[in-house]
Amino acid sequence: MHNRFLPIVLAAALLAGCATVTNPVTGQKERSVMDERSEIAEGRKAHEEVLQEFGVYASPRLQAYVSELGQKLARQSHRQNLDWHFTVLDSPEVNAFALPGGYVYVTRGLLAYMESEADLAGVIGHEIGHVTARHGAQRATRQQTAGLGVLAATVLGAVLEAKGVRGATDVAGAVSQGVAAGYIASYSREQETQADQLGAEYLARNNYDPKNMIDVIRVLKSQEQFAADTARAEGRSRPAGAGWLASHPSNDKRLQDIVQFAAQYKGKYGDEGRARFLQAVDGMTFGESREQGVTRGRHFYHEPLGIALTAPEGWRVQNSHEAVALLNAAGDAGLIVQVVPPKAGSSHDEIIRNVFRLEQGRVERLALGGFSATHFAGIARNRQGQAQAVEATLATGPGNRHFLLFYGARDAQALARSRGRLREAENSFRPLSAAEVAAARPWILRTVPYQRGGLARLAGQSPLAGNAEAQLRLLNGIYGGGEPAAGQTIKIVE
Repeated sequence: MHNRFLPIVLAAALLAGCATVTNPVTGQKERSVMDERSEIAEGRKAHEEVLQEFGVYASPRLQAYVSELGQKLARQSHRQNLDWHFTVLDSPEVNAFALPGGYVYVTRGLLAYMESEADLAGVIGHEIGHVTARHGAQRATRQQTAGLGVLAATVLGAVLEAKGVRGATDVAGAVSQGVAAGYIASYSREQETQADQLGAEYLARNNYDPKNMIDVIRVLKSQEQFAADTARAEGRSRPAGAGWLASHPSNDKRLQDIVQFAAQYKGKYGDEGRARFLQAVDGMTFGESREQGVTRGRHFYHEPLGIALTAPEGWRVQNSHEAVALLNAAGDAGLIVQVVPPKAGSSHDEIIRNVFRLEQGRVERLALGGFSATHFAGIARNRQGQAQAVEATLATGPGNRHFLLFYGARDAQALARSRGRLREAENSFRPLSAAEVAAARPWILRTVPYQRGGLARLAGQSPLAGNAEAQLRLLNGIYGGGEPAAGQTIKIVE
């Protein structure tokens, strides 16, 4: 959870008319609302919003490594003339995406699960392919007929896909006005196929075996399987795809296509760069960062904000960029906690008046964790002037920051069923204790030589919750079975 109340707001006017442009990849003419100059301008504007929303991972060494790899691939692409930008985002989500004009992003969450430089090149090459083939501009052109602005159709769509929480639960999306735009279509199957073809081509041009793209898809499929296995063990339904898995579907048909694309290249390829890659990610933050707050079982600790929360028994914590949600097992109700921006008001009454425009409501003064708080419920007006029921608590926490604790539910019945647990979750809001400060330390990815038969031992020493051995297998590309060779460098979490 970042200390912002609402997600980024992206706005742009429709570009006047359509122009005829030549697609750099196919050489064919196509009608488009975005010429190259417009692509670059829109991408540049949105780039700043992306950095503000996700944050840049604070490792100049890792940023330089990824940028150097990206630039090498881009120099062999169909749009060498673009001023390319490659950025590692400070997010634990397994994700990568691109914006028009040459802006490509990978998360540190994705880097944690790659096995080599060639694997990462496969991901970046695919995203470069979306840019070189002008897929963002094509989507903008399609969406213009639906009345959406160019930026909303491309940049907002890409950012929403990148969030990784889209569709995970109605509750988590309830607090984010921007997530309502998640209906914007992702890339078409044809565009995904073309980006895969281009990714394979760009790997071969840079002396990486295109078969590494197959490895990337298998890593992502293992992610899906791990999520399904974990959900089954916890008695939950299989989760929907998120992040890169949601916007870049990794089904069997796509895997078969990539195998065919890779088979077209018969060259002699060089080093996969495994040692270079593992050296680059050694010491990287794993999972949530200090700035985002960390989840430890049912507990959530946010050291910079100085607060802690605990989910009721059987509930879970879902942390995102905009908020932290304490969700019930069914995913149909939860407490969503956000920082209120200073501009919303300086007092509880002012915030309620400015943000919610409460009607027919009741207000109750109380205390949470020693903090002054105000619980309110009633009918509020949304941005469109529509009436809707709302229930929430405002608390003034450390540093005189105001926090909104919102009662979210799929419907009135779910809210009624969960009201007692919602109160329990709310009452857990408290200042961070000295012991909890220590527990709030982020995890670190380390690389070590493997000792045969040592997975169980390493799992026993790992801070990873749940099935730590399964998670270590996932990290090292052996979730489906097998064991590293003795002395082989592997990834662990400390």
